Amino acid sequence: MKERRTFVVSDVHGAYKAFIQCLQRADFDYSNDELIFLGDAFDGWPDMALFLEELTKIENLVFVRGNHEEFVLDWVETAIISKDWLANNGQTTLACFPDGIPGKYLEMIRNSRLYYLSDNRLFVHASVIPGTSPEKTGKEVLLWDRSLFYNVFQGFEMQNNTRIFNFDQVFIGHTPLNKFGIFRPVNAAGVWLMDTGAGWTGCLSMMNIDSFEVFASDMVTSLYPGIRGRI
Repeated sequence: MKERRTFVVSDVHGAYKAFIQCLQRADFDYSNDELIFLGDAFDGWPDMALFLEELTKIENLVFVRGNHEEFVLDWVETAIISKDWLANNGQTTLACFPDGIPGKYLEMIRNSRLYYLSDNRLFVHASVIPGTSPEKTGKEVLLWDRSLFYNVFQGFEMQNNTRIFNFDQVFIGHTPLNKFGIFRPVNAAGVWLMDTGAGWTGCLSMMNIDSFEVFASDMVTSLYPGIRGRI
């Protein structure tokens, strides 16, 4: 039997073309390989529906919720379009789904996890607090907080890789590395920073969590010429 590989990807923000490139470059097997998606399918490029449909084709998918999924769930459950959501590109999702989110995608989002633990590896969208177990961590931290990113990234810049968790690795997204001129995932103090700016003007990076081999897309601006992603 073919060995199953496990990949992680984060913050696609509707960049379906970039996602397909990553899958193809990794020779991803939809029926055998596993994909852990760290959240944020929405609020960016115009292909959100295509991206969500592609996720439904992956038999071994782990969907970890991002803050942009939370925006969508709040909208669906309250029918209120919040100012905070619009300030985070919610209008692009509304334009993609003028008749609402199709049921099969909504079910996938509702069933998403706030974090995922596997083989002493932690996967979470935004952050977790050192010394606090993820199950005792509030949703606000798991989905929104950036303190972990900045704490470990500062150590990375200072070449201080002192580990701060007992997990073998922690994988997070949420904060784009392209804003610092970095376009590949960074391992800082045992924390993998996976968002390389696919929602903005960077690229999408998908990584094999065992070999740490990275399969990156072209820059998203070249895949969507004349279109703006997140603003």
